[in-house]
Amino acid sequence: MNVRATPLKGVSVVESKVIEDQRGVFYRAFCDTELDSVLQGRTIRQINVSLTRTIGAIRGLHYQTPPHAEMKLIRCLRGRVWDVALDLREGSSTFLKWYAEELSPETALMMVVPEGFAHGFQVLESDSELLYLHTSAYNPAAEQGVRYDDPAIAVPWPLDVTDISPRDTKHKALACGFGGIRL
Repeated sequence: MNVRATPLKGVSVVESKVIEDQRGVFYRAFCDTELDSVLQGRTIRQINVSLTRTIGAIRGLHYQTPPHAEMKLIRCLRGRVWDVALDLREGSSTFLKWYAEELSPETALMMVVPEGFAHGFQVLESDSELLYLHTSAYNPAAEQGVRYDDPAIAVPWPLDVTDISPRDTKHKALACGFGGIRL
């Protein structure tokens, strides 16, 4: 596994060596030893799977507030998605900047989204399935979100938006006074 830094401090992309032969493919999906530089003592507390059927659908942008803030490690098991991390950390030099990476089984990439970031994705192929590893359990009272179409962040989603949950449409746009998440 190779950990590649991105322009946003703390967000990284993990590249897994894919071994392919006549039977198919094999790659290491997770190894706490090889990911020690990313996890830095954190423990995976919860693993979730999402399946999104419709091309153009968006999930997110979601985050949990402290003390329930979480790091997420995200892999695409089926299909293709455009995965986005948005920096919401108070005082960060990249505050309100985002980074995106296309995830698919063929690339075997994993996006690492640390605490203080919102996460979301857009489906590029139907029936896209994601695996999420979380360092904190889900806490409904700590759940927050940022509107996918917030002009303050101006994420250029690659496709027209075809579907978004009622919950995600209710996220408010970031007001001029939003100072960020204090970790």
